[in-house]
Amino acid sequence: MMTEVKKLPKRSEVNIEDTWRLEDIFATDEAWETEFIEVKGLIPQIEKFKGKLGNDAKNLLEALQLKDNIAERFDRLFIYANLRHDQDMAFPLYQSQQTRIMSLQTDWETATSYFTPEILEIPEMTLTEYVMNNPSLGSYQQMFKKINRMRPHVLTADKETLLALMGEVANASKNTYDMISHADLEFPMIVGEDGLEVQITHGNCFMLLQSTNRDVRETAFKSYLGTYKKFENTFASTLAGAVKSQNVFAKIRNFDSARQASLAENNIPERVYDQLVETVNEYLPLFHRYVELRKKMLGVDELHIYDMFTPITPETKISYTYAESIELVKESLKIMGAEYSAIIEEGFADRWVDVYENEGKRGGAYSAGKVYGAKPYILMNWQDTITELFTLTHEFGHSAHSYLSCKNQPYVNSLYSAFVAEVAANCNEALLNHYLLARITDRNERMYLINNILEGFSGSVFTQTRFAEFEQLIHQKSAEGVALTADALTEWYYDLNKKYYGDDVVVDNESGTMWAMIPHFYLNFYVYTYATGNVAALSLAKQILEEGETATTRYIDNFLKAGCSDFPIDVLKNAGIDMSSKQPIIDAMAVFEGYLNEMEELLN
Repeated sequence: MMTEVKKLPKRSEVNIEDTWRLEDIFATDEAWETEFIEVKGLIPQIEKFKGKLGNDAKNLLEALQLKDNIAERFDRLFIYANLRHDQDMAFPLYQSQQTRIMSLQTDWETATSYFTPEILEIPEMTLTEYVMNNPSLGSYQQMFKKINRMRPHVLTADKETLLALMGEVANASKNTYDMISHADLEFPMIVGEDGLEVQITHGNCFMLLQSTNRDVRETAFKSYLGTYKKFENTFASTLAGAVKSQNVFAKIRNFDSARQASLAENNIPERVYDQLVETVNEYLPLFHRYVELRKKMLGVDELHIYDMFTPITPETKISYTYAESIELVKESLKIMGAEYSAIIEEGFADRWVDVYENEGKRGGAYSAGKVYGAKPYILMNWQDTITELFTLTHEFGHSAHSYLSCKNQPYVNSLYSAFVAEVAANCNEALLNHYLLARITDRNERMYLINNILEGFSGSVFTQTRFAEFEQLIHQKSAEGVALTADALTEWYYDLNKKYYGDDVVVDNESGTMWAMIPHFYLNFYVYTYATGNVAALSLAKQILEEGETATTRYIDNFLKAGCSDFPIDVLKNAGIDMSSKQPIIDAMAVFEGYLNEMEELLN
């Protein structure tokens, strides 16, 4: 008897209504090509201002406006090429487009590399006078503040040009990782929960780990990581290259570390990072209490990491189709008011979302927002699970933030910082949690949802902080001259797993290789923002639910519309959250404990 095999559709076989409408950026690939040639031809015009930025306010304004105009057009080229590439990473034309746009990015960064050094040659008092005498320069005031803060770390114009030329080389490790992980790795076939053979993919692996069948969970976990382990030396090399590059660039710019360099640009004190790791470590016993509850609920003698994702109420399963999820997202966000709801409606109606998996499509999910003049498109790899529902509202949080930021800020202030990037997304999730819990009265379904909340918090706070601790460790080790070999990376990651999961989890050897599957380690201290973003979001959602329109208006007007018009710590303060203190983390842990208490009560 032949076993039925589930295969992914080719891109051409996907229903067009379930794909994003990238034609709204460029109607055809030929139109992209025409624009590419024009923008490439415009870049040399930037050279005419070289050595003249400090001449007078009028000259400075003209240079900045030209730079912004070209940058905005370049961004549209960049987002189109990357989205087309991600929808089918094996398609030659889109591989070529992405390669060419990355090369053009280097040309662009090289051509504009003199801007910051030359602006720094203008005395601060003179810059202030320029702004006072020419109101059109007012929109660049925050940019001038950021540049002035970085005075000790900006090099001479010729050295900045050299660093810009190195940009493409510096990104080589991440690009290689992306291609191997998403285009070249071939995951094995396993028998799924329904008894049919299914090939593991980036998109379905997590769903398989949620299976009520423990054999499926174990096989999926070990097969997925086993595939990465086959190439662990290659992945160690790419990660080591990325870390070394970040450390070297930080040293060249006179920073003490890559972390300091990453946080300094947006005026984030390093204590924010350290207090996150320290405080989460203090609350690990609370997480261990959840782990102990999970072990008890699953009724297993040994709890493994592959048991950490399945619902602990296996007799109950809440799943939603994509159509059902659309309505739940809309309804749960009505509390945000008419302006916000209209954005969500537009996103679903106007094909912002690329919904389902297909052959060659990048795994995971993201919102490709923060591109001026383009829609904040969303990539999904939809499975009918509650996790996907929360991912959908999460990505729409990013998209609404991008939409409002771009609509209400000039180009120069439209790109909100990484530090606040996860806040709106996690706030949406918190509001969805509240909406669903207010309507679910069945004991088992309520337990299922609370488990999902506990698991989501664990993933965004405890797990991301573990990632942050690992990222800091490997940068320190590399800076000390320690080789980042596969064996060393695996040992360090394994030890962190042991500490974070505690004594009630059997940490299998395979788990040490999990470092190889995390693309965020190539993004130079980004992962911690998932944790800080979730912490801030929980506080904001609490304000919205308790204060109503007052808090919603403050959140939308002072935060979502603010872009980078102020430093991110200050933007959050304007919304009512002080992330320079430990208190939001402590408050978030209280929320987690509250849900944990309710779960324990429901069990009695």
